[in-house]
Amino acid sequence: MKLRLLTILFFLIGVFYTNAQEPELQSSMVRGSEIYNDFCVACHMPAGEGIPFVFPPLAKSDYLKQQRTASIKGVKFGQEGELIVNGETYNNTMAPMGLDDGEIADVMNYIMNSWGNSTNEMVTIKEVEAITE
Repeated sequence: MKLRLLTILFFLIGVFYTNAQEPELQSSMVRGSEIYNDFCVACHMPAGEGIPFVFPPLAKSDYLKQQRTASIKGVKFGQEGELIVNGETYNNTMAPMGLDDGEIADVMNYIMNSWGNSTNEMVTIKEVEAITE
């Protein structure tokens, strides 16, 4: 009986947490799409497909999922050197965009939940702030 009650309680907490986070994530993604269109679209293209062998795709990106901290750090501080995305090697430079931590969180939430990507954990300003060079 106690196990059943605990199971129901955890289920309800999960449903509440998911529903409470959803509006916040949606708002962040709207802001992030604007930032993406201002700063990222020229290289990573409108549907996140990137430019083969030049700029990596963000769409269905294994790198975003597996290298969350490195992805945020690349947006925050820029990135250069080799990285592998979806089995393809890229070796280029991405300059820092000059975004503040809130803008970085928003654009990361947008790209990590668009074009076949999804994450259960929202990128927060606090998470971005904690990432240093």
